[in-house]
Amino acid sequence: MVKNYVLDTNVLIHDPNSIYSFEDNNVVIPLPVLEELDKLKTHSGSVGKAARDAIRAFDKLRSKGQLSKGVPINGNGTLRVHVITERKPRGPDFLYEKYLDNWILTYTLDISQKSRVPTFLVSKDINLRVKASALGIPAQDYLTDRSDLDLLPPGYKDLTNVVADPSQFDMGQLEVVENEYVKIGNEHFKVNNGKLKRLLLDYKSSIWGINALNTEQLYAMDALLDDDMSMVTIVGIAGTGKTLISLACALEKTVRQSKYRRIIVTRPMIPLGKDVGYLPGSLEEKLKPWMQPIFDNLEFLFDRVNMSLKDFLKKDVMEIEALSFIRGRSIPDQYIIIDEAQNLTPHEVKTILTRVGERSKVVLIGDPYQIDTPYLDKSSNGLVYAAARMSGNEKVAHITLVKGERSELANLAAKLL
Repeated sequence: MVKNYVLDTNVLIHDPNSIYSFEDNNVVIPLPVLEELDKLKTHSGSVGKAARDAIRAFDKLRSKGQLSKGVPINGNGTLRVHVITERKPRGPDFLYEKYLDNWILTYTLDISQKSRVPTFLVSKDINLRVKASALGIPAQDYLTDRSDLDLLPPGYKDLTNVVADPSQFDMGQLEVVENEYVKIGNEHFKVNNGKLKRLLLDYKSSIWGINALNTEQLYAMDALLDDDMSMVTIVGIAGTGKTLISLACALEKTVRQSKYRRIIVTRPMIPLGKDVGYLPGSLEEKLKPWMQPIFDNLEFLFDRVNMSLKDFLKKDVMEIEALSFIRGRSIPDQYIIIDEAQNLTPHEVKTILTRVGERSKVVLIGDPYQIDTPYLDKSSNGLVYAAARMSGNEKVAHITLVKGERSELANLAAKLL
């Protein structure tokens, strides 16, 4: 049965191409959503870009007819901009306030009352979905780019009780994928071209002064050092060593082995107050609060190898920037670490990955349980989306880190608090 899907503004910001994700159903855009996109289009960063992309998509569809009457998309589907012409449509009085979310509810009510087709509100805003349900409006999250974190494979398996002899390994009879790590007894392997490849790295291997402290870290470090891996995703809670081992391997491959020309370390800036443009001080001073965790790890690593971090940074081998400053660049021959990738949307991750140049390696790391943006969750963020969609590719490896190695107190707090 054909349905009406009314899109909230945050869905279009999350994915500017979301209008094409509803097959042969009717996609309806309330007029206030276009007004909000107009206000957002001048914003810097991903929000402004997404707003502009969505507006361009609507403008392109105008060539197919009047948006107020509906234009064809996806074959039998339609897109329509809904406009309320009455002075006061039916609904509770509080909906006619200036609060935009209430107007979106008003428009959705108006659409459902005037249409014989079932109408659903689609929003990334949990509270708006709750308010919609309270008014009798069916509401749902935007589900197209969700990847269930609970179903994400960890990237490794213990086959000790399944495979007695590694030489008899048969990938076709086991649920393993390319670049997945395998433990058989006390030996560690990686699935490579359908066969088991024994790891050369072990717990005694020193990488920029540090060693793997557990099996998951060993597998992650192998992937981070593997020249055949163009992309590595690492998921783990705080204290599992994601950032530390990523930086150590990047330094090893770039400084000692000269495999890459430069290291880029970046993370999205999610301000809790005013944007950095309004804060006093130089750009370096503005970025320091967001980048300090990176510098803390670098100081630890350089102390381990008795080198001066300050002198190293003067050589311009490592670039530490906010993610918004590298968007749009073509980045060849570089080892790129994107920290806190769980705060990116799937669309943002796709935008970044499609800009990566030849002979570069990208590492996405983060904790899906610590998300600072209001419209993302553990299953809709860019980190989990990329890991779920890209795993199993011959150029991609994924590892989930489980064991905290920061300190006994940190592990105890993570477990009990």
